[in-house]
Amino acid sequence: MVPVIDVAAGLVFRAGCLLITQRPAGTHLAGLWEFPGGKLQAGESWETALVRELREEIDFEVFPGGLYEEIVHAYPEKTVRLRFYRCRAGQGEPRAIECAALAWISKDELTSYAFPAADARLLEQLAADDAVWVEAD
Repeated sequence: MVPVIDVAAGLVFRAGCLLITQRPAGTHLAGLWEFPGGKLQAGESWETALVRELREEIDFEVFPGGLYEEIVHAYPEKTVRLRFYRCRAGQGEPRAIECAALAWISKDELTSYAFPAADARLLEQLAADDAVWVEAD
């Protein structure tokens, strides 16, 4: 039986740009870009996992809001259940600690980066959703 991995990811917007991170060498899907986040630990809520993962991976504080999208994607060796949360960015700047690089990108730049197949539907949705790119007061 193929394992199902639960992954919480953040859609962190600031000044009309979205934060993305690049998967490090030696990992599954290395070199591809993704939305920051990671696997849930036993007994952990999705939001708690998201906050913990962003602290560990990019030393950045976020405040998760509502669920934006949930996607289940089957790879040959595993299935991932991804939940993407719209997040408010904290103070300071993220740093690439457990990722190869990071970038703040505009909606027009979404197609300039290679993402995993699991993110295809989300990328289409983000490209079509002007409202999500506008920060709430």
